[in-house]
Amino acid sequence: MTLPGTLTRILEEDYEISINKIEPVSGGSINHAAKLRSGKNRFFIKWNDSAPEDMFEKEAAGLTILRNADTGLVIPQVIAHRKPEKSTPGFLMMEYIEPQRGDGTASKNLGIELARLHNHKSERFGLDHDNYIGSLRQSNTFHRSWISFFIQERIEPQLKMALDSGRLGGKSRKHWEKLAVQLNDIFPVTRPSLLHGDLWGGNYFFNNEHQPVLIDPAVYYGHPEMELSFTTLFGGFSEQFYDVYAFETSLQPGFTNRVDIYNLYPLLVHVNLFGGHYVSQVESILNRF
Repeated sequence: MTLPGTLTRILEEDYEISINKIEPVSGGSINHAAKLRSGKNRFFIKWNDSAPEDMFEKEAAGLTILRNADTGLVIPQVIAHRKPEKSTPGFLMMEYIEPQRGDGTASKNLGIELARLHNHKSERFGLDHDNYIGSLRQSNTFHRSWISFFIQERIEPQLKMALDSGRLGGKSRKHWEKLAVQLNDIFPVTRPSLLHGDLWGGNYFFNNEHQPVLIDPAVYYGHPEMELSFTTLFGGFSEQFYDVYAFETSLQPGFTNRVDIYNLYPLLVHVNLFGGHYVSQVESILNRF
């Protein structure tokens, strides 16, 4: 595997990183990724020729927000990032952390530390800047109400995109409108919590000290149940994780009945990125209303 020549030159000239070895890293569906060896140092780098110009900048900002939160979560340190320019791809480089297989202790640590992250509160839902979930822009305009934030900044932009592309039909809009007016009776009241924002099984792992490592954030302040629901969407989280998280946070009754509604957001994101069976999953949830 090789890096684009312009990217190699930037690393050498601007950051004085002389690359000894490049190894491909799998797992991403949007960017190219590799592990770099430079002397005794190891780095992770991902790059993209056609990424939105501020995508890696916003990801770096999200990593920094998480890293500065008072938790035991391990967040890779950002080394450098650039936007795409002419023949040079945009890139994000950070410290490389070797993934390790987790055990029961590691899963419990993840539950404890995610609860600590969600205990990092704000007065408003949102963030002081927009960012991305996958390659799609994520609007984080501040709201005092979780329900207005969920409707206006999460569901509506993604639903409009899916309708405009023809991946969803007008019936989905009608079912959503019926659901939206019921949200006051469905969602419990909470203060805004700091969320990773894209927490599925591929965006966390454990280091050699059984500490949870989080990557690829889509950070904002939201309802903590939103994040916990997201973890159920594709699997990859143990019973110990859920048990410890529930103990640490005292989940409000009826959470399991709200999971599918929260997950309309990531499912709509996947409809707009990939289409396929995600369309029927969204329709199946909305058709209940």
